[in-house]
Amino acid sequence: MPAEAPAGLEEITVATPDGTSLALRVLAHPNPAAPVALILPAMAIKAKFYLPLVKALHAAGLSAATVDLRAQGDSRPKLGEGPGFGYRELLEVDLPAVVSAVRTRFPQSPLHLFGHSVGGQLALLYAAAEPDRVASVTTIGTGSVYWRSFPASRRLSILATTQWVGLVCRLKGNWPGGGGIGPMTGGVMADWVRHARTSRYRPSGSSRDYDRLLGELSLPLLVISLDNDPLGPESTVRFLCRRMPSAKLTRWHIDSSSGLKHLGHASWIKDSDLVGPAVAAWITAGKPPA
Repeated sequence: MPAEAPAGLEEITVATPDGTSLALRVLAHPNPAAPVALILPAMAIKAKFYLPLVKALHAAGLSAATVDLRAQGDSRPKLGEGPGFGYRELLEVDLPAVVSAVRTRFPQSPLHLFGHSVGGQLALLYAAAEPDRVASVTTIGTGSVYWRSFPASRRLSILATTQWVGLVCRLKGNWPGGGGIGPMTGGVMADWVRHARTSRYRPSGSSRDYDRLLGELSLPLLVISLDNDPLGPESTVRFLCRRMPSAKLTRWHIDSSSGLKHLGHASWIKDSDLVGPAVAAWITAGKPPA
């Protein structure tokens, strides 16, 4: 969905220690101490897709930022042109650099993460590992992809589909896209497939025990599910929430009574004028969405 860049949008290039350049876009609130929300995109979705939400959060009193993840959008190198990577690089190389850049730009502001789909998984895992750098996490359309977390009628098809993705990645070295899953490097998909099979977060090459860290996460969380979301149905969201028993959890299930007209996995962005103020009110005043 094309979105016009709002006036005042800043573009910042974030360099990582391994030579990747990440494209960060920032819309600053006039109040230098206003909370800042950093939006982490879903797999294979460009950061520009979230500009309606950036504008809505800004209008509701926050500074807002969004970043093209490694090999997505305007980040460089492009997918397939650089070395392979997985969840470890996203969590332990890229996000520390992005968070540092945001905190440098907004030194007086508490940082709140907002993740969509896989971006929500990254937000939760990063916050679990670095809780002192994050004030809260909001997720939307983010559930476990563990096959047993899906409704019983879909479990075997989810298991078969995710393991087929893994087989293709082993043969081709990457996922070319298809089945509602955008193109992605084989390393990310291998970590994703392992989680789908086992329910555990064990990024290849990482020494962190993310499952234990999730269990210890005690930050405020706003976890949003969508009534018409086949990729993140409510059962998968509830499963993920049970992995975080120490968190200060607020749940918002959006259905037709919530005032939103678009309840799909990505189409909710069209109702950013409703989602943005609700999230901002929770961030600034702890007000649960209606």
